[in-house]
Amino acid sequence: MSELRDLVIDAHGGIERWNKVKAIEGDMSITGAMWARKGWPDALEAVHVTADTRNQWISYRPFISEGTCSVCTPDRTLIETQDGKPIKDRKNPRAAFDGHTVETPWDDLNLAYFSGYAMWNYLNAPFIFALSGFKTEEIEPWLDNGEKRRRLKVVFPDHIATHCPEQIFHVNGDGLICRMDYSAPVAGGAPTAHYLSEHKDFSGIMIATKRRALRRKADGTAIPDPVFVAIDITDIRLS
Repeated sequence: MSELRDLVIDAHGGIERWNKVKAIEGDMSITGAMWARKGWPDALEAVHVTADTRNQWISYRPFISEGTCSVCTPDRTLIETQDGKPIKDRKNPRAAFDGHTVETPWDDLNLAYFSGYAMWNYLNAPFIFALSGFKTEEIEPWLDNGEKRRRLKVVFPDHIATHCPEQIFHVNGDGLICRMDYSAPVAGGAPTAHYLSEHKDFSGIMIATKRRALRRKADGTAIPDPVFVAIDITDIRLS
């Protein structure tokens, strides 16, 4: 257990409020250099995302083309029509990335898996840190852009699909997550500094509506250009 973990959860709305949320829906645009490198420059430019908060399940619609959607869980990725008729199906989707490098292009099911598990983590953090199997501890602070920030190291359990088992979350003076440090082997494993900003209150839950993922140098500093992933959220609905 970590005092900083509890502070962060409270700052984002608190576990009592979160436990009343069963699903998150969001309208967003996801762009950036990584998607172009993987062969999908505009595929997620205007999408509606629905994420379960009790289980790791998420869906994008439209996905790649009108009338289709993606469904992603840790063990299975699907592309189907919006009325539920299957088009493509892949079990053990993470294994399909074996041998990939930063330059390896993705097929549509690779895209569905990465965009799915990543966004599920983004929308459900920091509340998932309180779940069984997660380990958290505060580590030394970090000076970034002139601001000294506390940092929370989080070790994820094996059953959660995520970028990598150990990730570092930077916390600003309001207790909000403002940066994540990780590498994503399925996307080539480049060290990443992922910035969160423009947090807004959606029915009692604070969610960052702007995200920018940048390359991270060996000394921990971020390279501002290019932006590998840019996420802009226009609306969030909780149910």
